[in-house]
Amino acid sequence: MIMSVTFTASAQEKKTEAGKAIQKTGNAVEKGAKSVGNKTAEVAVKGGAKVADQTYKGKMGPDGSDVYIDGRNNKYYINKKGAKIYLKASQIRTRPGN
Repeated sequence: MIMSVTFTASAQEKKTEAGKAIQKTGNAVEKGAKSVGNKTAEVAVKGGAKVADQTYKGKMGPDGSDVYIDGRNNKYYINKKGAKIYLKASQIRTRPGN
């Protein structure tokens, strides 16, 4: 006489209050780290642009930031994630007060 007993375990964990708090904290840390990374990239690219390219005096981009002119006479601004966004002539605005 052979008896067989099988147990099934649930693959999913039940989320406890502590587990939910840990997950929420992890998400907050990830969001903060992403924000710091974006700001670091923005500052680095702007620093390079100020050294390598000319600033378009009296003009601003769509978000109010400085407009730079590269070696090929292309105009661009740097967004909040540190990316160069090239502009059409119609997107460049005159800075108020000049």
